[in-house]
Amino acid sequence: MELNERILHYLEGCDNVDTLKLASEFNEDHQKIVGAVKSIEALEMVVSEPVKSIKWDLSDEGKLVAEKGSHEAVLYRSIPDEGISQAEVMKTVPNAKVGFSKAMSAGWIIIDKSGGAPLVKRKVDSITDTVQDHLNEIKKGIDNLPDNVRNEYKKRKLLQEITVKSFLISKGPQFATSIKKLETDLTSEMLLTGSWKQLEFKPYNFDALGQPPECGHLHPLLKVRSEFREIFLEMGFSEMPTNQYVESSFWNFDALFQPQQHPARDAHDTFFMTTPANTTQFPMDYLERVKKVHSEGGYGSQGYRYDWKIEEAQKNILRTHTTAVSARMLYKVAQQKEFTPQKYFSIDKVFRNETLDATHLAEFHQVEGVIADLGLGLADLISVLDAFFKRLGFDQLQFKPAYNPYTEPSMEIFAYHTGLGKWIEIGNSGVFRPEMLLPMGLPEDVHVIAWGLSLERPTMIKYGLNNIRDLVGPKVDLQMVQSNPICRLDK
Repeated sequence: MELNERILHYLEGCDNVDTLKLASEFNEDHQKIVGAVKSIEALEMVVSEPVKSIKWDLSDEGKLVAEKGSHEAVLYRSIPDEGISQAEVMKTVPNAKVGFSKAMSAGWIIIDKSGGAPLVKRKVDSITDTVQDHLNEIKKGIDNLPDNVRNEYKKRKLLQEITVKSFLISKGPQFATSIKKLETDLTSEMLLTGSWKQLEFKPYNFDALGQPPECGHLHPLLKVRSEFREIFLEMGFSEMPTNQYVESSFWNFDALFQPQQHPARDAHDTFFMTTPANTTQFPMDYLERVKKVHSEGGYGSQGYRYDWKIEEAQKNILRTHTTAVSARMLYKVAQQKEFTPQKYFSIDKVFRNETLDATHLAEFHQVEGVIADLGLGLADLISVLDAFFKRLGFDQLQFKPAYNPYTEPSMEIFAYHTGLGKWIEIGNSGVFRPEMLLPMGLPEDVHVIAWGLSLERPTMIKYGLNNIRDLVGPKVDLQMVQSNPICRLDK
């Protein structure tokens, strides 16, 4: 007979019964009994009412006392006939402090000072360990202790109070000793034969929430990226195409007036491609002007005065910054018959051969903004940066003069990270040099201001992360991705 039917047969002979009693009668686990009761309660065959009861049970220390004796009895038995010093008792007997106090209160031991050095001696010839006897009775299920004694044992942490939850079940409106299976699905066969008219169907539970559907979750980087993108669009910027991860050294370095012997062009800082290792597709007239400004100078500059080699410019790399994209876009603007002011932005991946630490990755996202207009200068750059970063919610900013091969003047941007407790660099900025812009064909009075920052560091600040490896990589907590709040940067 099934367990739920056994419960129904048992309930037929009484008005109500507790699930704890059923567990004892049937020799079954209580949770299994509760599960069976809930299944037949759904059929309205029984009604259950939650019941709470208090029972006393032995703590771990109480079980030890029930087995080996109370602390005072153990101490009493450890005292030799000739006595022992109190210091020795305290050192050798377990739980001696409690045992000594209780044994003294019970009058089982005394301190004898008549022979010079005080000794602990037995005062009575024999004892009855009532504490052990009481605990053994409770262990057997016999609990007839007075409340004051029980509370005393609780203070001594020998007993613990346990709340037992059970259900008192009684007959329901559909009570029967056998369970009639209810249909759960209406099939086409039932409709065709008309058998559904004689069948009983399980009622629908319209209050059930159902199983939550599995779905994807946006990574914090994507959430902050969408906020950056929205801010740029609100400020009137157009998005640049950034889907070309492999770039030539020409557009990544040479077009930006970065010399070919610059340390950033070394394998320690840049990832070089092996297949294809080189490219030959360049606007040749522009390439010649870039070569000349590097090797001989021009446009009011003396250049770098070195032997510029096209073999270096042809090397393919993983782009180290999205400024390579900006260079392509500015060259495209320069080809227009009549110049029109432009505002561009990009957010995409860049790659650098970095040593991984709490704030650096070899692959990360760069956010870049570029404005090309007549007569722009450092004051315009600071003004735009102030407006831009305030929209991100960064009020604690610092600027430090810096050097970039393609901007003059240049500034590094720092924000205070409350999690790390220090200022961290979040971006770089500057005014593009004439040596970069004029070879493209832009008019002399057109100036370009630009700034760039990583996407990861502002995200770390916004989400309170101290280590970038908690945001990107194999150590990311997927639960964090699922449960993190929607990030709304302050406008």
